[in-house]
Amino acid sequence: MTTPFPKTPAFMTIDEPFRFEGELFDLEVEGEIPAELEGTFYRVGPDQAFPPKMGDANPFNGDGIVTAFRFKNGHVDMQHRYVMTHRLRAERKARRGLFGDYRNPFTDDPSVKGIERTVSNTNVVPHAGHLLAMKEDGRPYAMDPQTLETRQLWDWNGQMKATSFTAHPKIDPETGDFVGYAYAAKGEATKDVACYTFDKEGRLVWETWLESPHAAMIHDCGVTPNYLVLAVIPQLMDLERIRRGGILFQWHPEVDQVYIVIPRGGEGKDARFFRAPNAFPGHVINAFEDGDKVYLDLPVVNDNVFWFFPDASGRAPDPASLRTQIVRWCFDMSSKGDKPTAKIIAEVAAEFPHVDDRYVGRPYRYAFMQATDHTKPYNPEKAGPIMGFFFNTFVSIDMATGETKSYFVGDTSSTQEPVFAPRSPDAPEGEGYVMGVVNRRAEHRSDLLIFDAQRIDEGPIATVKIPVRLKYAIHGNWVPASVFPLPDDV
Repeated sequence: MTTPFPKTPAFMTIDEPFRFEGELFDLEVEGEIPAELEGTFYRVGPDQAFPPKMGDANPFNGDGIVTAFRFKNGHVDMQHRYVMTHRLRAERKARRGLFGDYRNPFTDDPSVKGIERTVSNTNVVPHAGHLLAMKEDGRPYAMDPQTLETRQLWDWNGQMKATSFTAHPKIDPETGDFVGYAYAAKGEATKDVACYTFDKEGRLVWETWLESPHAAMIHDCGVTPNYLVLAVIPQLMDLERIRRGGILFQWHPEVDQVYIVIPRGGEGKDARFFRAPNAFPGHVINAFEDGDKVYLDLPVVNDNVFWFFPDASGRAPDPASLRTQIVRWCFDMSSKGDKPTAKIIAEVAAEFPHVDDRYVGRPYRYAFMQATDHTKPYNPEKAGPIMGFFFNTFVSIDMATGETKSYFVGDTSSTQEPVFAPRSPDAPEGEGYVMGVVNRRAEHRSDLLIFDAQRIDEGPIATVKIPVRLKYAIHGNWVPASVFPLPDDV
């Protein structure tokens, strides 16, 4: 490599590019992994393969790299491979960075004009025999779930017409339907939203189009048996701004949160638009319905979370000023109004939620997240300075009572998103295991911690020792062996 990576926060300490692909067989385990854990924990995150063309990069701009932790008979194996996107292939051929700023094609090298820009670094989701690597600015890439070989750019065999697709689809646990949407569905900074359902075999079941009130970020959704709910964040896009070389998104403190509620199988004209005061709606925990009422649970932050997308004055809030509430919105579909009601479940700086997937879209009780506990110590002399997002605990939240249980990972460590695996297919809700990667920042390596989901506060029942440093992943999922059979050598 002829050009070094910049010495900027996006590429230093624990965020230094790893750029390695490979396998580790039979990882060392402290404690005991339950024998009933049989399946794969897939995760994906950004790992910039080449120094950025612009000299620095948004933390979400790195090439997608997938990790698979495969569990069987108390043992764990690991694979780690890049999503071989058109973008990465082009840069490998040139041996240099060719793509410019985050979601800004006007800053690209002319040689890559027209090449699919997505880095597929945000989520990995199983569907119709593929592992789909997803980022909301483009179509997914289909990967082989056993080898992690990239198969193809995926548009459901031509059935999806949108130019993008969410990284947060939802799978209906009763039907296997794959429900999702695309925003900026006709190109960056457009208001167009396309809603989709594909059945478990990948056949198109539902497609409808509508316009969002704003050309804005719509990062996540909730799904119930009869509705799809989209959370519109007050981060607005402007095509002329990016033509001038500016950022795609800009925070607008005068703009409301908007929640779009549309009947599954309905038409765009059937959508309802509910508005709440300006704030930052985060990742959806779950949604469910009761009669004419649709409920959506998610963390809501009082101000802009994305410091790299500030407001028009360049202001980004001091992280210490941010306050998070776990909110349950109620949208009354029998009413004529556009104001939802809110119930505060808990006040905790928690994000990146997972629930028991068997209860997606249904009444449920337990959520599993990571959080920042500011009362806990941190040792920057050993672990390095905190840059960007930082979480230091795993938490479970009883959504019926608001009770939280947490586990602090130590003063030189940080957490990544946890996922949930049920103890068995017929176990009660929340009976099973939570697992999540921890960065051992002082040691420049990682561990995978496994907890009894009902007793997170008691600490891990097993620690999988990872002899390398895994960069921060964005999202992942537990996929049981009944969905994706394990390779023969596992």
